[in-house]
Amino acid sequence: MNDVPPIAERLSRMIQLPTVSAELDERGSAPFEEFVALLAECYPRVHATLTRERHTEFGLLFHWKGRRDAADGPLVLMAHYDVVPVDESDDWTHPPFAGVIADGSVYGRGALDDKGPLIVILEAVESLLAEGFTPARDVYLSFGGNEETYGSAAIAIAAALKDRGIVPWLVVDEGGAVVDAPLPFVPGSAAMIGVGEKGVMTVRLTARGDGGHASAPPSRTAVRRIARAVERLGPGTFRPRTPRAISRMLVQLSASASGPARLLLRTLGAVPLLSARVFAALGGEPAALVRTTVAPTMQSGGTAANVLPSQATATVNLRIALGETVSSAAARVRRRIADPKVAVEVLEGSDPSPESPTDNAQFALLADALAVSHPGVPAVPYVMMAATDSRHFHRFAPAVYRFAPLEMSNAQRAAIHGVDESVEIAALERGERFHRALLQRLQ
Repeated sequence: MNDVPPIAERLSRMIQLPTVSAELDERGSAPFEEFVALLAECYPRVHATLTRERHTEFGLLFHWKGRRDAADGPLVLMAHYDVVPVDESDDWTHPPFAGVIADGSVYGRGALDDKGPLIVILEAVESLLAEGFTPARDVYLSFGGNEETYGSAAIAIAAALKDRGIVPWLVVDEGGAVVDAPLPFVPGSAAMIGVGEKGVMTVRLTARGDGGHASAPPSRTAVRRIARAVERLGPGTFRPRTPRAISRMLVQLSASASGPARLLLRTLGAVPLLSARVFAALGGEPAALVRTTVAPTMQSGGTAANVLPSQATATVNLRIALGETVSSAAARVRRRIADPKVAVEVLEGSDPSPESPTDNAQFALLADALAVSHPGVPAVPYVMMAATDSRHFHRFAPAVYRFAPLEMSNAQRAAIHGVDESVEIAALERGERFHRALLQRLQ
């Protein structure tokens, strides 16, 4: 362990604390408080120089006073320290909460989502404080402990800043990453920076029917009615449309392609109606970039194998495309189901974010920092398909971006919320360099 870089050892210790927000009732809050204490132990200069506030039980807000007037607007660097649960039946190479360091990587739940991105922020700030550095603008570090359960901590932090009249000049949260071959026919690496994110909505479908013995079922039971409703919510429920960010992404990536691929990308970037149809036909992630997705996630009904249930339910998760709203998506779901005996209840929802620009000083700053940490890797805009804590800032902050400055292979991205999550130590070191450069170049 003596040859292991300190950043890897510290991340290992973070991973060993099972801060699983969805299992708070079972595990209690002790792992979260231990994590807060670990931060104080590992980053003494941060805690001695920056002021720290607690917002709700799980929100940490650090304030670093800059040289400029606070009215100029601060930089807000965001991350979260809670993680998703682990299925105990999954076959992990290393135990998910052991924080094993092996083969140049740190393994465990949270390595990429989102303790790895969190630690590179703190490492950069701690090292700059050791050098006596003061940023040009005020800097806030916003760390939430329940992002995976819809982020009440981040809501409270965003509300506190807004109530104080603080409008962030730039907000950077998790989301994009440095990836290889961002499209199948585009070689090289690209830093995919989320300039917007889809909305999220959870809907519960409920159908009622006559209960009774299963030996004489009616033609339309509650279970069959729910099954029919779910089947009607197929991939084509919502029409595809290409956001401006995706058009910009295609045009920019065309510069890295050659031959027919370059012409194809330029054409798709110039003709949004065409790119929407092409991406929708490809399915998977490409389709999710251009349309609202509908994913049935839970179904229930019945108490015994030979008893007709009087009620059946299904839970459906939607990721709402830019240009739509929670209300318009709910109306579309009802029209597609077209069954007055199926109740559609919106359990929770948030609208998509607006798109942040790419022709401003904030995006240029991200690109400049990237040139230091990942030379030659272009900054490319895209739309974030998942939800982040930054969605609570985009309603009053003009420039919100989602980017974790870590390299992530396709296998690593698949391991997020999955099995064998890991991050390379070299990627952590480059991530720290990114944030140092970002803070040093802040004007």
